[in-house]
Amino acid sequence: MLELIKKAEELHQLTKDEIVSLLNSNEYDKELFEAADRVRKKYVGDEVHLRGLIEFTNICKRNCLYCGLRAQNSNIKRYRLQPEEIVDLAKKAVGYGYKTLVLQGGEDDYYNVERMTYIIKEIKKLNVAMTLSLGEKTTEEYKAYKEAGADRYLLRIETTDKKLYEDMDPGMSHEERMRCLEDLKALDFEVGTGCLVGLPNQTMESLAEDILFFKSINADMIGIGPFIPNEDTPLKDEKGGDFTVSLKVMAITRLLLPDINIPATTAMESLNKQGRIIALQSGANVVMPNVTEGEYRKLYALYPGKICVNDTPGHCRNCITGKINAIGRRVSDQYGYRNKNKN
Repeated sequence: MLELIKKAEELHQLTKDEIVSLLNSNEYDKELFEAADRVRKKYVGDEVHLRGLIEFTNICKRNCLYCGLRAQNSNIKRYRLQPEEIVDLAKKAVGYGYKTLVLQGGEDDYYNVERMTYIIKEIKKLNVAMTLSLGEKTTEEYKAYKEAGADRYLLRIETTDKKLYEDMDPGMSHEERMRCLEDLKALDFEVGTGCLVGLPNQTMESLAEDILFFKSINADMIGIGPFIPNEDTPLKDEKGGDFTVSLKVMAITRLLLPDINIPATTAMESLNKQGRIIALQSGANVVMPNVTEGEYRKLYALYPGKICVNDTPGHCRNCITGKINAIGRRVSDQYGYRNKNKN
């Protein structure tokens, strides 16, 4: 196992079987996390990039079995921010010092191309890098967002296992998901994807395929988080994902893609009180504090136990900055684009 970790650290290559071996073994987790941290330090440095997250609608036309925002969940109070409200939150986020903003929402058709391009252009006037996380769109829509000024796009594959994907995401097509990612790459977005760890019937082999897929498309950002069952979904009685396994998937991803951006995800901290800090010490270099205000923070209820729902955006910024400084890292004042120069 130590030889595999050394190979991954030095060559940034592993076979599927080697990844499965690392995922199945618990004996050398400490060495795995330390190797991922060294690679992180070498390739992306000690700065942590903060991305201000605006969750602007919890309305979604999809029915993904694991997600609290699914259309058939009637137990959730729905909301939708108007374009001017979104731009106002963006202005406040810039006031807190954020250089990157992430607009994230359910797949809500109210936000057509006209509305979205207006929002993008207004926010880009604030001199920030801009990430969108809006789900599956047509090639033309992605092109319009890029032309309006969007820099990055997050679209998690969730799982590369076609059957598992289509079981978890009724009415959706694995090929269409792949098409979206290919379009985003072709349009020169910085492309973010990622997976859920611990879905029902997911195997270590499947997770290994996910990691190799991230490498095969040379993704720029990878978000990895544990599946947390939501009581308002069909998967409410499932076991859910494991913190350590999620951390290992993230660490191996860092070893194989040394210069990409990897967030310490909020879901990690929902399972472990120090989850984001542990992730930052195991390969991650990005944190995405929530800059949404008021009750909307609670209503964007993807999963239960979501952290910081009662905090203000200002408190979140100060809190995470203190935690980052406490581990000898510092908050970046840059836009946080992927730096491919060293690889």
